[in-house]
Amino acid sequence: MDGTAQQGPLVSVRNLYVGYGSFVLMKDIAFSVEAGDIFFITGGSGCGKSTLLKVLMGLKTPQSGQIFYGGQDFYGTDEDTRNAIKKKTGVLFQSGALWSSMTLAENVALPLEQYTDLDGESIRELASVKLALTGLAGFEDYYPSEISGGMRKRAGLARALALDPSILFLDEPSAGLDPVSSKHLDDLILELRETLETTFMIVSHELESIFSIATKIIYLDNQSRTIRAEGDPRLLRDDPATPPCVLDFLTRGGARKAREEHIHESA
Repeated sequence: MDGTAQQGPLVSVRNLYVGYGSFVLMKDIAFSVEAGDIFFITGGSGCGKSTLLKVLMGLKTPQSGQIFYGGQDFYGTDEDTRNAIKKKTGVLFQSGALWSSMTLAENVALPLEQYTDLDGESIRELASVKLALTGLAGFEDYYPSEISGGMRKRAGLARALALDPSILFLDEPSAGLDPVSSKHLDDLILELRETLETTFMIVSHELESIFSIATKIIYLDNQSRTIRAEGDPRLLRDDPATPPCVLDFLTRGGARKAREEHIHESA
């Protein structure tokens, strides 16, 4: 998944069906992600956003359909190839998922110890570099309980960056953060996209983040169990042809209120 040699989408999803047993949570899911995108998966509660992210990460097998990474069929290939693809991705879970008994440097070092042959000194240096990239220089020997929630998110992001991934998966990265910390995290995502040429796939319903940093979104709909809209969120918000459920989401119900007022005035 080398962005310099990549031709076509970095990620391509085709005719994906996802569910549990005979229950279909979402169907006919199809979209593409280009290298350098900050791609948001959004929608109402219970629509399957986080489940779709798990399928993309290889944590849950789809009922049917295909996911291509750099032209490789992720679920249609052998396990070794699938693991090689996974090593080119990083994950920031909603809680940060840091080991409480480890320092920040030890948390970031963990994937380097597991997946590289680097010596201890080199790993320690790389862990410090990744923490510095996320604004945590000097906090190497702190434990997660000794820092703020926003800093824990950044430490989790530093660990996700440990193996220099092409793609970062973020599950509700702003959850539990105050507006200032959330804005700092958005700024950091933009900075990492520019400096490291990282592609982001983010599950979130935070409109401020969506309008600030998203290059593209998909909206998953509870009723139809599929994608109801895809594209630049600013263009979707301003386009009257956008499905009402999507407009309501992007305007915090403002589109529905405007429709009701128009109907009332017409009557």
